[in-house]
Amino acid sequence: MEQMPHYGQNSRGIQNCIYRFTYMWLRNNDNFWFYLTAVGEYRVYGYRFFGGRWNQYSIDLSDIVNYHCSPPTPTLY
Repeated sequence: MEQMPHYGQNSRGIQNCIYRFTYMWLRNNDNFWFYLTAVGEYRVYGYRFFGGRWNQYSIDLSDIVNYHCSPPTPTLY
């Protein structure tokens, strides 16, 4: 499990989780699976499963306390 830097000011570590299922722990005690598709300067973007389907979702980097990426999915190429 990776620890985000204080107030999420360095997004380089979480970039390794792009296109992977990532378990997120937030400052508001929320935790969930998230499919990460992009990392911006202040936010991460992807999809969160709720309401019975995957929905577009973004998270402020300063709200992320911890995260854990699943291993990369093997491909045939």
